[in-house]
Amino acid sequence: MTDTALIVGVGDIHGRFHRVQTWLDALERALDRPVDAVLAVGDVEAFAEADDHRRKAAKRSMPAEFTAFARGESRMARPFYFIGGNNEDFEGLHALPDGGEVAPGVHYLGRVGTATLAGVRIGWLSGIYAPKWLDAPLQAPTTAATRKQAGYFRRLEVERLRTERHIDLLLTHEWPRGLFARTPGKPVRPWMGNPLARELVDELQPQWLLCGHSHERFAATLHHEGGVQTRVACLDEAAEPDGAVLWMEWSHGQAVRVGWGIDGHVSWTPAQPWGAVRGTTVRRVP
Repeated sequence: MTDTALIVGVGDIHGRFHRVQTWLDALERALDRPVDAVLAVGDVEAFAEADDHRRKAAKRSMPAEFTAFARGESRMARPFYFIGGNNEDFEGLHALPDGGEVAPGVHYLGRVGTATLAGVRIGWLSGIYAPKWLDAPLQAPTTAATRKQAGYFRRLEVERLRTERHIDLLLTHEWPRGLFARTPGKPVRPWMGNPLARELVDELQPQWLLCGHSHERFAATLHHEGGVQTRVACLDEAAEPDGAVLWMEWSHGQAVRVGWGIDGHVSWTPAQPWGAVRGTTVRRVP
């Protein structure tokens, strides 16, 4: 389908940049076409310095792979965009609240915003929900405490995104509240996700939402008032591709084919249902 744009969502990378490159190579071979844009849903951990990776990364025992990209020794083969999670190089990202290039071909989208990428209107909110910090000013991440709070979104950022309309694809790091994921061998966890992300989804009503953070693959469809639907794909961390990669072919502002993993198998077309069905439950956070 040469008239479509191929957009690939990737779950929490946690520094596994070479692995993701290999997966994307395989996906392009399976679909016999190039990837137009890669969207990572946070916890990318793009530490430019190996020492920072060893001291601050969530998975410090892993090689400091991003250093090679920051130095130009390695390069992303496709346009790569990411939002912030709660584990990032916050010192490096603090100077780029509205986004910017952090290495050749690697673009931080910023803390909140919208853009049109590969013909698709995308909105995003970086970070996770922490009620204590929701109305606190964002401080420079110079200590362990301020680095942690840099991974929390603020109310003003949420309100900025509320004003947007006509978003096709929304990116958040944390799940919206109310998906009630069930994984074999694990209990139902109704507390997963946050209410503000859910309010945004119910108000903006994007066609699709991609999120990460909880390291689980899960699919659901949220039904809004008026019959509008948002299809949600929760991406696993980038340990194995089957749950960490979601590819989407878009044509004229609509997703026309979607698949999990890198084998090119089509999991969804517009004629098919997507995941568990959930209703609308909006509760305004004071």
